[in-house]
Amino acid sequence: MNDKIIVKWLGTTIVVFALTACSLPSFLVHRAENKTVPLNYNNSKDTVNTAKTKWKDFFTDQNLIVLIDNALKNNQELNIILQDINIAKNEVRGRKGAYLPYVGIGVGSGVEKVGRYTSQGASDANTEIMTGKKFPDPLPNYLVGVNVSWEVDIWKKLRNSKNAAVSRYLASVEGKNFMVTHLIAEIANSYYELMALDNQLDILQKNIELYQNSLEIVKLEKQSAKVTELAVRRFEAEVLKNQSRQFYIIQQITETENRINFLVGRFPQPVLRNSQAFIDLVSDTIRAGIPSQLLDNRPDIKQAEKELVATKLDVKAAKANFYPTFMITAGLGYGAFNPQYLIQTPQSLLYSIAGSLVAPLINRSAIKANYYSANSRQIQAIYNYERTILTAHIEVVNQLSNMSNLKKSYDLKVKQVQALTESIDISTVLFKSARADYMEVLLTQRDALESKFELVETKKQQMNARVNIYKALGGGWN
Repeated sequence: MNDKIIVKWLGTTIVVFALTACSLPSFLVHRAENKTVPLNYNNSKDTVNTAKTKWKDFFTDQNLIVLIDNALKNNQELNIILQDINIAKNEVRGRKGAYLPYVGIGVGSGVEKVGRYTSQGASDANTEIMTGKKFPDPLPNYLVGVNVSWEVDIWKKLRNSKNAAVSRYLASVEGKNFMVTHLIAEIANSYYELMALDNQLDILQKNIELYQNSLEIVKLEKQSAKVTELAVRRFEAEVLKNQSRQFYIIQQITETENRINFLVGRFPQPVLRNSQAFIDLVSDTIRAGIPSQLLDNRPDIKQAEKELVATKLDVKAAKANFYPTFMITAGLGYGAFNPQYLIQTPQSLLYSIAGSLVAPLINRSAIKANYYSANSRQIQAIYNYERTILTAHIEVVNQLSNMSNLKKSYDLKVKQVQALTESIDISTVLFKSARADYMEVLLTQRDALESKFELVETKKQQMNARVNIYKALGGGWN
């Protein structure tokens, strides 16, 4: 009769487990990520890619190289990210330990006083009467042994959780690489901005000298009654305006230097540079390769891909929660009421082993909610991955166009500066011979100054575009 009851109970249990495992949610969103990108940029099939160039080879200015090298060691934000990587690595270790057996060893002692009329007290008294030996009262107990507990990862729930942690660790590494590319680009762009400001300050100071010379000429012309006091005042005002303007540029230089110092991780100090060679810097040709190379070169794309892999594993781990959990527990050791009997075998030997198969039956709503959330996060990760690819491609296309247009603009501005510089001498000669008005001299000098400023600004934009296309292609982190 007992056998029939046990068989019936086992049969019922198996049916419950089967129903529990089979009744999985089916109305989930399933979507595969789209990795398709255009075949080329502007019909170019050249596969040579500047992103493969190491940053120490891409930049040739030794002062800039030293700044970047120091920033990669001392930048606080980068070092914070490195600690995030260590945290992710420890998470992997923790998840790995979860699906291994847990083994503990311990010793213990205790004392117990039971009532005479309890079941144990009555049993002890009966034994005492039969044997004639008195039980210790209270009864001490000494234990030493090993305990083992192990969740057998039948459905790979724990293993998938560990693999998801591994993918997130790898994603954090790619996040660090993405930070490196941005840090290098930000330092380089700020460095070129600093050089441009130096050049603009130098141009302004030379132009102040030019205005002062023109002012002296106008004063002499006034003494000859060729011009009025109005002309003198206009040139004085122009001198004062530009003298004031130079302090605005000096402030910009200070702030740009300190922006670089912050990125390098040091307190304010002068930034070494050779600004005299700035206008002659060459924004050499960038080899963009083909769009599919972005998938391998851009750290942010690889980071999004690793995050996507992790979310897929999270879905599998969440799904495994619907299945029964198989636990094995075991223990082996010695126990006795007297230490001198503690290690006697087999009298004091204790052992146990048990297995349990537990399936969720009541609290399935929480498991379903976790499963649905994991699936939604996976869909989010797919969209984020596709958006990252799209963003990267657009950034490259924009910067390629930017470089091309800036080159054309710079060539025209060079000619504009040459023409206006020559016009200054011509207008001054004409003014001295009374064939030109003082306003023509003033406006010509003003236009020449602005054109030189614009030329320097365009050169800075060219150098920034060179840095930005390098970053957009995924260069710098390797």
